[in-house]
Amino acid sequence: MCNTADRAPAIRSLCRDCGARFAADRTRCPQCGSPRLVAHSEFDSLPIAHVDCDAFFASVEKRDNPALADLPVIVGGGTRGVVSTCCYIARIHGVRSAMPMFKALEACPQAVVIKPDLAKYSAVGRQIRERMLALTPLVEPLSIDEAFLDLTGTERLHQASPGEVMARFAREIERDIGITVSVGLAPNKFLAKIASELDKPRGFAVIGKAEAATFLAERSVSVIWGVGKVFQARLAADGLTTIGHLQKMDPTDLIRRYGSMGIRLAKLCRGEDDRHVTPSRPAKSVSAETTFNSDLSGLADLRPVLRDLAEKVARRLKASDLAGRTVTLKLKTSRFRLITRSRQLADPTHLADRIFRLGDDLLADVARGEAFRLIGIGVSDLSSGATADPADLVDEEAGRRARAEEAMDKVREKFGKAAVETGLVHAARPRGRT
Repeated sequence: MCNTADRAPAIRSLCRDCGARFAADRTRCPQCGSPRLVAHSEFDSLPIAHVDCDAFFASVEKRDNPALADLPVIVGGGTRGVVSTCCYIARIHGVRSAMPMFKALEACPQAVVIKPDLAKYSAVGRQIRERMLALTPLVEPLSIDEAFLDLTGTERLHQASPGEVMARFAREIERDIGITVSVGLAPNKFLAKIASELDKPRGFAVIGKAEAATFLAERSVSVIWGVGKVFQARLAADGLTTIGHLQKMDPTDLIRRYGSMGIRLAKLCRGEDDRHVTPSRPAKSVSAETTFNSDLSGLADLRPVLRDLAEKVARRLKASDLAGRTVTLKLKTSRFRLITRSRQLADPTHLADRIFRLGDDLLADVARGEAFRLIGIGVSDLSSGATADPADLVDEEAGRRARAEEAMDKVREKFGKAAVETGLVHAARPRGRT
């Protein structure tokens, strides 16, 4: 890995601030004086990039309100919610994404807390995505603020190497959109993702093919895609805590011990990754959840919220022409214990009525007086909307309810979502924050 100027005379440095190229024997750019240089023997031949926006939600808020520039900013949902994103100043105080808000404020009581504005963040994300697609059609989004790009064969189009193109992209995003990004450049997705984390914020790091195994050897097995806490503990029990330990294992032994995961370990530990950058990533599930302003425990309080969430999920499914067979209920107790329950339908659905009814059955099995701070519902095992909700010969009322929901959808499409509400949804309105 190299994210600063390499002294090898055969290598040319790139100035990340002005784009100048020059012999890698300087610590500052001879044109603009910037010390932000990058040089690597494989710089001009590496085609895969991973782009990750720096503290995305917080960066957008600081862009829109310059008075926040030097302040710790947390984007999240009040005292009962969690941290969605925090700026790097807040991170210095120990605040982290997904941290309960009360703990974040204990760590950084002077922080400015801002309620998330997802519509605004989505608009900025689309702007950045459009800039990516202008570079290559091979853009694989991972979330609203990160994506892989494959720039193979684009040198003639851009009259520049992929590395030069990505450095220019980072400059233009900062100049035109007003936020910063970090870029990882590598021969494959696994290494590019690691590289983008090495020099944040405003980073640009390179991991080449020749150095990959050596670079990875001292790193924890946790950086390997698919190795979560449980599997990491299993590897540790077998004496495998670093990637170097995996590199010393015979691939056959890894496969024998860990099955299909052993195949992945054998390749990734040596920096080998044959996954392609795939432009379209079909949704795996559609869900909605809310965190309450105060704990709820009774079914009479929880059911209206669940109905509201089921309608949100149904709207999203219909808008995407999707249906799903598996409904999952999610609850988080006042002690932050997560509970999930799932059940599969005989046929795919995108109806709020069916989603709610199944979720309601699951809720009745779980909610027995315990207090909950969060509830959510989701649909997975997705398929085309054309497969949704065939006629039910057992439940004769199902067809009537489906037609009623279709009629409500038409009214809402014409007059707005609030034009028609069920009694349950109306009761749910003041309960929490989605």
